[in-house]
Amino acid sequence: MNFKDLSNQALISDSDIDWEDLGAGVKRKIMAYDDNLMLVKVEFEKDAIGTIHNHPHLQMSYVAKGSFEVTMGDDKKVLNEGDVFFAPSNVFHGVLCLKAGLLVDVFNPHREDFLK
Repeated sequence: MNFKDLSNQALISDSDIDWEDLGAGVKRKIMAYDDNLMLVKVEFEKDAIGTIHNHPHLQMSYVAKGSFEVTMGDDKKVLNEGDVFFAPSNVFHGVLCLKAGLLVDVFNPHREDFLK
């Protein structure tokens, strides 16, 4: 299933969505979205980097598995399975994967740049 087919769908099977390889040990699946909300799975190999960046969207990320050193503004902290981080609008943030893992990211509004 193409992620562009996921807008406003209510019941979505993980197995119907292909991974998008972002390179350097990172891949993602856009699971669902509408104009206001988007849920994305991001899988990291050990030592893969989620480059420091910022965006106007609100973001919450759940560590579904693995271990990550998370940078949020001037702060750094190691987060493990079950932990969460919140990235406010325009705050620089990024991750270093310490143990192969999976983040579940939620954005408000949806990330139009992910749909191109």
